[in-house]
Amino acid sequence: MGKVIGIDLGTTNSCVSVIENNVPVIIPGASGGMTTPSVVAFTKNGERLVGESARRQAVTNPDRTVCSVKRHMGTNWSVKVDGQEYKPQTVSAMILRQLKKDAEDFIGEEVTEAVITVPAYFNDIQRQATKDAGRIAGLNVKRIINEPTSAALSYGLNHGEAQKVMVYDLGGGTFDVSVIEIGDGVIEVLATAGDNHLGGDDFDDRIVDWIARNFKAEHRADLTKDFSAMQRVRDAAERTKKELSSSGSSHIILPYLTQVKGEPVHLDVTLTRAKFEELVSDLVERTAEPVRNALSDAKITPAQLGRVLLVGGSTRIPAIQDIVRRLTGKEPSKNINPDECVAKGAAILGSTLQGNAIVAADTGKDLLLLDVTPMSLSIETVGGVATRILERNSTLPTRYSKIFSTVMPYQKTVEIHVLQGERPMAKDNKTIGKFRLKGIKGAPAGVPQIEVAFDIDANGILKVSAKDLATGREQSITITANDRMTEEEIRQAMDDAQRYAGQDGIRREAMEVLNESQGLLARADQSLKNAGKYMDKNVRKEVKADISRLRKLVTKCRLDQVTDEQVEEMRSARAQLEASASKL
Repeated sequence: MGKVIGIDLGTTNSCVSVIENNVPVIIPGASGGMTTPSVVAFTKNGERLVGESARRQAVTNPDRTVCSVKRHMGTNWSVKVDGQEYKPQTVSAMILRQLKKDAEDFIGEEVTEAVITVPAYFNDIQRQATKDAGRIAGLNVKRIINEPTSAALSYGLNHGEAQKVMVYDLGGGTFDVSVIEIGDGVIEVLATAGDNHLGGDDFDDRIVDWIARNFKAEHRADLTKDFSAMQRVRDAAERTKKELSSSGSSHIILPYLTQVKGEPVHLDVTLTRAKFEELVSDLVERTAEPVRNALSDAKITPAQLGRVLLVGGSTRIPAIQDIVRRLTGKEPSKNINPDECVAKGAAILGSTLQGNAIVAADTGKDLLLLDVTPMSLSIETVGGVATRILERNSTLPTRYSKIFSTVMPYQKTVEIHVLQGERPMAKDNKTIGKFRLKGIKGAPAGVPQIEVAFDIDANGILKVSAKDLATGREQSITITANDRMTEEEIRQAMDDAQRYAGQDGIRREAMEVLNESQGLLARADQSLKNAGKYMDKNVRKEVKADISRLRKLVTKCRLDQVTDEQVEEMRSARAQLEASASKL
């Protein structure tokens, strides 16, 4: 049985872990780092780049580079490159496939199973989209787990003593806070809250806006209309944000940033930490309400917390650490790695799903994990009201059923509009499905009894069934959501991913042969020049013919359309030139 890997699929960076000798270890990425940038790029010659190589070329290839795709999961967003449309699931699958390959290189065997983490506040459609991305990448997703819960699992492995812990998770694109109880072999999520559109990207945007405003005031030039310049500014903004976590100021220098009236203009400004904190003060304050909600739902006071764990790279910002101290009265714990603990927790869960018990180091007891659903589930009833069916922070897995009836006499069909959210009116919540029950026995309004059952599994994914109690006939209900990929789309994406993986191998081979061939051509040309008139005419003729043949093949080779036959032909021509050139 192969190993199950744990994947933290992040907005800005992703991380993958596996259990080795009963200990979770981080698998280094292709570039050697412990995290992999969640960036995908498409080059003009048909090559697809993922991770650090994609991030490095973003400035020179901004319109063909995709970042922060996690923010679009579960939506109908898409990006078009070279006439091909890519949905969030397919772009995420490219990142997951790279992490899968890194894991296979590290472990030395094929990897087919994974546990993938998501923000606690992801809704049903976003969770399904993440699971679909895993399938497209060739992974059997054994479990979707909430990121704060995964971090707590990683922490609880070595801190099994009874305590209540708050996990404050601020990543690149999302914010979650969970209150978790660890004790007597159980890790139980008491409550969770958050904001799916708050993270490090928003902090970067404030610096970008500040730079653009100042630049416009000083040079009367609008940087926002210069795509390449803005990409350089965004990169600088991220670096500056990181610098300001350890320094009082950051000097931003970008030479030849743009042109004004044909003359090059440079950027040279200094941003202080005080100014940065002023720019992001409202973003920092936005994290306060979810913290208060989570504590309230868990029915505890800040004084009852034993520990506050900071997760996600954005928690390194001093202003964030200050608000955590202010809200909880606790000094945030520094004994977990905010970039790695989520992936490690997922790897731990993956190991347990193979039958290996989680054992707390402090107590020696097996650990049991109990998670919760992040948002309430409702049904739209008469007057557009969202009638609550399942309360938020219900322990998973869970099942709840309710009896409904008709509002019109002799009604044969009932449409049930299922919603996720906390607002009292249906229109203010997120639609996650519309269920149509047909063939109801004709009767006066209010007489038919229709039992609708809601099942939420351990992944936090909702399934629905319905039964007409009058006839005892059970019918299946189809969830329809425009933001979901169809099975046909998923299968097509899986086929494309497999096909591309094969093409990618051919491209890599072709690139190697091209580089070697170009080097050989340069050396052969130089040798011909050096030999001059003293060379045997027949040898000269043979070498020139072999150079011409190989050069023609190299010139004709297009990486986006290269075939095995072309690569083999270039190899043969290169070998022939090596043989003839050796006579010089």
